[in-house]
Amino acid sequence: MKKVGVLALQGDFAAHGAALERAGAEVVYVRHPEQLADLDGLVIPGGESTTMLKLLGFEGWMNQLAAFGRRKPMFGTCAGAILMAREVKAPHQPSLGLMDIEVERNAYGRQSESRVAEIQPEREFQQRTAPGKLEAVFIRAPIIRKVSGGARVLARYDGDPVLVEQGPHLVATFHPELTADSRVHSLFLEKL
Repeated sequence: MKKVGVLALQGDFAAHGAALERAGAEVVYVRHPEQLADLDGLVIPGGESTTMLKLLGFEGWMNQLAAFGRRKPMFGTCAGAILMAREVKAPHQPSLGLMDIEVERNAYGRQSESRVAEIQPEREFQQRTAPGKLEAVFIRAPIIRKVSGGARVLARYDGDPVLVEQGPHLVATFHPELTADSRVHSLFLEKL
């Protein structure tokens, strides 16, 4: 059984843990950088990206997360997607630079404009998981404005990429952990 860490500093890390367990992983809630050593992969959950950056600054996390991402798969949702992006706008902020995407923070609007939508994933996603639409929960979500290099879009919402992979990494601007559908987490586990 693969051992997957969930960064447990902020955000709904417990919901990610439950989704990963349903998909067949052993879950470790990561609160200290030294816990990264024994993991097969890592999930960075949603939350507030500037708050996460402050928390990650206390123990020198950023360099260790970037090093981990150069060796092993990572999956970021919402704020996690922001942290994994090569470039972040509105406003600019530091990131891990692990994926060739440009992200605009909070681009779908304020908390009151959060929504649940049904999205039709690309054929490749459905062939690798199972057919059918995905329920996508957007909470103060970022928008992926640019996908380049080796990054590939697996799903869109209103024309914008919302699920993107690049090599061992995966990002979603929505919250798949808040639904009963574990296909996105299962796809991540295939990368381990």
